[in-house]
Amino acid sequence: QVQLVESGGGLVQAGGSLRLSCAASGRTFSPYAAGWFRQAPGKEREFVAARNWNGDITYYAHSVKGRFTIARDNAKNTVYLQMNSLKPEDTAVYYCAAGQYMSSDGNEYDTWGQGTQVTVSS
Repeated sequence: QVQLVESGGGLVQAGGSLRLSCAASGRTFSPYAAGWFRQAPGKEREFVAARNWNGDITYYAHSVKGRFTIARDNAKNTVYLQMNSLKPEDTAVYYCAAGQYMSSDGNEYDTWGQGTQVTVSS
């Protein structure tokens, strides 16, 4: 079973950038698809981005397409979420997840990290 730990969250002004990292331990991340999700206070968890196991296919939520990039370095057992042009509505706890298949449905992922807070001030 792979364990995931996110890092890189913080407070940033609107228009700024952050890069989140998701480090895997216990097993190699490479056979798994990786996803990023987020949950804002009082809202349901929502899909952000996903990348397949070998990194050649990506999928983004409409709200972040063109601003966020999901990348993975299987040699480092790490997945990244580069977030540019951040908006206050991007404020949420961000979670990475691993699963057998790339999907925007969180139910398809069976391993989740603890989350990292991202706060974007206006």
